[in-house]
Amino acid sequence: MCAQGVKLPSVTNSIGMELLEISKGNLKICHDTSDAMAFTTLTKPFGLGKTGVTQGQWQSVMGTEPWTGQKNVQADKDYPATYVSWGDATEFCKSLTDLERAAGTLKADEEYQLPTEAQWERACRAGTPTAFSFGDDKAKLGEYAWFDENTTVVDEQYAHKVGLKKPNPWGFYDMHGNVWEWCSDWYNGKLKRIAGVNPIGPGGGLYRVNRGGSWQDSPGVCRSADRYCCVPSCRNDSLGFRVARSQSAQ
Repeated sequence: MCAQGVKLPSVTNSIGMELLEISKGNLKICHDTSDAMAFTTLTKPFGLGKTGVTQGQWQSVMGTEPWTGQKNVQADKDYPATYVSWGDATEFCKSLTDLERAAGTLKADEEYQLPTEAQWERACRAGTPTAFSFGDDKAKLGEYAWFDENTTVVDEQYAHKVGLKKPNPWGFYDMHGNVWEWCSDWYNGKLKRIAGVNPIGPGGGLYRVNRGGSWQDSPGVCRSADRYCCVPSCRNDSLGFRVARSQSAQ
């Protein structure tokens, strides 16, 4: 099991995307004072992008630039890929899976997917029970995240290049702030949505889960526990994603 502060093994795929390997383990969460404690068990290891998907990575797989001409966007290979819907992000994962299989760099029983909400939170918390992966003191958030006080307030109203702030204890960057990240789950307002063994969320709904907060948001919204949702077709300047590599359902 991954302990807090350990150095995770990593692998770099054929498009230069680095993924950190997370072992199976347990997750204990409580989202606010009205929620009971919930316990989650992940019985399979998985890999997760060290950063969110960048514009350069998106272009290398999809050959498009959905952020071009949109507001509140800086264009360069190391900025997050934004203005991508849940469906767009899912198609990226499928295309990356095909690309990696053709290159012989992906196991037959593995594929790229959006992380489940439970996988995302396990990576974000990195073994910590606190409000943020670095503790409870929101005054330190600027060391780890792009959020309203170091973007909007200083007239830098856009997502910033990935990996410029400090990583969390497991080495993941931008889990707090910068851009919201799509998860695979349909949204469920109840804490039990990610309780149990290998939870994947409800079987349907109107909204897909977003996690992490963004450059537009206050510190409270960037907490490890905070969650949001959007209709799957949503595309905007503060919404991106990172990919998981895990065993396929087949």
